Amino acid sequence: MGDFMNTVATVNDSINTFVWVRIGLILLIGTGILTTILTGFFQIRFFRHWMAKTIGGVFRPDAHVKHEAGSVSQFQALCTALAATIGTGNIAGVAAAICMGGPGAVFWMWVAAFLGMMTNYSENVLGIYYRRKNKEGEWSGGAMYYLRDGLGNIVGYEKIGRFLAALFAAFAVLASFGIGNMGQVNKITLNLESAFFSGISSPVIFGGISLVNLIIGIVLMVIGGTIIIGGLKRIAAVAEKVVPFMALIYIVGALIIILFHISSIGPMILSIFRFAFGTRAVAGGAAGVAVSTVIQQGCKRGVFSNEAGLGSSVMVHSNSNVKEPVKQGLWGIFEVFADTFVVCTMTALVILSSGYIDLSTGQVKEGVSDATLVAQAFGNVFGRPGQWFVAMAVLLFAFTTVLGWSHYGSKAVEYLFGITGVRIYRVAFVLMMITGAVMTSSLAWDISDTFNGLMMVPNLIGVVALTPVVVRITRNYVNRKIRGKEEEPVLSFLPEIQAEAAEAVARGEE
Repeated sequence: MGDFMNTVATVNDSINTFVWVRIGLILLIGTGILTTILTGFFQIRFFRHWMAKTIGGVFRPDAHVKHEAGSVSQFQALCTALAATIGTGNIAGVAAAICMGGPGAVFWMWVAAFLGMMTNYSENVLGIYYRRKNKEGEWSGGAMYYLRDGLGNIVGYEKIGRFLAALFAAFAVLASFGIGNMGQVNKITLNLESAFFSGISSPVIFGGISLVNLIIGIVLMVIGGTIIIGGLKRIAAVAEKVVPFMALIYIVGALIIILFHISSIGPMILSIFRFAFGTRAVAGGAAGVAVSTVIQQGCKRGVFSNEAGLGSSVMVHSNSNVKEPVKQGLWGIFEVFADTFVVCTMTALVILSSGYIDLSTGQVKEGVSDATLVAQAFGNVFGRPGQWFVAMAVLLFAFTTVLGWSHYGSKAVEYLFGITGVRIYRVAFVLMMITGAVMTSSLAWDISDTFNGLMMVPNLIGVVALTPVVVRITRNYVNRKIRGKEEEPVLSFLPEIQAEAAEAVARGEE
């Protein structure tokens, strides 16, 4: 078993390095720059508009009402997407980025998020534009559809579009077991074990597996199964209730810690910018962190957290009742903003105020583990209850991520194998939760990183190729909704859906 795991780790490292270091970051940042420039810095220019249409409209009835069967409300779509994005990446992911890349990694998380706002926007616009109904009357959309019907409709790229669509779907299924399942369950197990079972000597059973870890995995599997097997409607109903509550409680807890260290805010912010381009060796022999490592860790962990560029959340955004592609794109912008600029930044400041990071050198103090760093930081202020709080936050964050990703994987399987394959996939997905509970932390996390990168590449190729479509749809929306011009709305690639959606928009159902 040990030799097999070593082989898996070696192969994974090779693929991870190729995907992330050689092509992934260039493609990720490049796509964000391209979509930001070609849409005229939409996320800045229309800041008030997208804020008003998203968080500003949460209390409007149309954000919660479903106008048709087979869809979820816009707010449910957002909560399900946030359920998948606000996960361990916001806690353990930020800790890992700072431990490996120093405080400067936070700066690159911000950069990746700023650009990722328009990447996520573009994904959602394309997702709504190219979606269609499946045999059960449920909306199906995602990168596989805009790769096949968008890129695949460009002369000379028909076969490439279909190939990349199938490749993306296959990688999405694999990623759902990695980032969306094993990695999340693993972090839940580690934090629960550290917070509640650290003083207990757990019996070890076959293969060196901890009995406590196994029991945690079984409990999570049973609870997850009752929700996941019920499909998107049940997942969205749970996410709508849990996600706002868990995000608000975590932000309040983090704010208390930040205010407790209010005098250190200046040095913390300064350290983020100071070490954004790497650290220099200082007196005492502290090793510097290479610029490439800082950038790589910041961008990788940023994507792990907000998923902009993966093409993942678009698969649930496409289930929204919305008719206007841009309107759902606005929720995509807010999704990245809330995930990284709010939740991840809060976590970063909590970590930097903990005393475990030397703000003068950017180095992590000896003996500090990224897996429990945030829990220790909360424990410094709240004592043992602080560690319990983080363990429960990780439980909620990670568990809802598992729920969201089960839907992503279901949609990818549906594209490859049809509705029948989805039922088999959901059972396999639920059973795999036990594997995450008993895996080693580093391997589960590394595999998740690799699957992220593999999934990202075909998706971003599609987004880059179809940026002119995004620009055309965006200009049409801006002219109609912001500038008040009379234009025929651009709503769908398929004529029959375009006609139906245009009638709904005319009735005021956007």
